[in-house]
Amino acid sequence: MSPADSAEAPIYADLVEERGDVPAEVRQAAEEALREADRVLDFSTLEVAAA
Repeated sequence: MSPADSAEAPIYADLVEERGDVPAEVRQAAEEALREADRVLDFSTLEVAAA
């Protein structure tokens, strides 16, 4: 959030100060989960079985 944004949304700035930037933390956790899922669910090395 830029300083201009916090001037326009003082309630949000106060909440971030009190509770932390929850949306940023959620975004980071989601990105980490996606990276882990990509790593775990990598099927690129599997061969297709002939029918």
